[in-house]
Amino acid sequence: MDFVEILEHHLLNRRIDHLFTVRGLSVDLTLHGLMMWIAGALLIILGLAARRQIKDGVDTKLANFLEVFIVYIRDEIVRPNLGPAGDRYLSYFLTLFFFILTCNLLGLVPWGATATGNISVTGAMALTSFVMINVSGIREHGLGHYLQSIVPHGLPFWLVPFIFVIEIMGLITKSFALCVRLFANMIAGHIVMLAFLSLIFIFRNILIAPVSVLAAVGIGLLEIFVAFLQAYIFVLLTAVFVGGAVNPQH
Repeated sequence: MDFVEILEHHLLNRRIDHLFTVRGLSVDLTLHGLMMWIAGALLIILGLAARRQIKDGVDTKLANFLEVFIVYIRDEIVRPNLGPAGDRYLSYFLTLFFFILTCNLLGLVPWGATATGNISVTGAMALTSFVMINVSGIREHGLGHYLQSIVPHGLPFWLVPFIFVIEIMGLITKSFALCVRLFANMIAGHIVMLAFLSLIFIFRNILIAPVSVLAAVGIGLLEIFVAFLQAYIFVLLTAVFVGGAVNPQH
């Protein structure tokens, strides 16, 4: 396998097998789709195992490890941004965080692939956040009051339609930024890591190999931190946007 094939394996999605056809539309199993199924399966297994251990009264490292993240997301992200209504939406934020984190970490496993390095995947998650922002606002205030809260009070009536359109575009832009931010950060680390390794093939010099490998290992360790950081940022920004819909300031 040459460098180009290694690069494509880590960065590009590819078709693995054909699953079925629906009204002429081919549904295929792709590499990133497989990674997401694996991430989902791992989370279900770990969640059920931790739940069973807690019910049995067993104090385990797995339950304690998951509890650290759950309590932090609840107390430091969801409740401060959403207020009293936060606990109703906690399960969504926990699912979002652990799913993104698991997909990020699977991309660092040998022969794995980063599903969150696919803009279609991050776009789908950003879309769910966009839906959550608006659904939560409508759920808490009703459709009429939520639409009124989008536009600041006290504006001249002729200015309201323009501001309303701008505010809607702002909501779309926020979700689009979530999509691009996660995609760009996850794909950038792999590109830099593989760029360092490519120096070995470019210079064809044994002396450059240790430097390239050490640099790639350093970036790989940094990628572990980035995997946690990007999951945290995605959830934090989503909580801020949902909190703005649940508790409008105007």
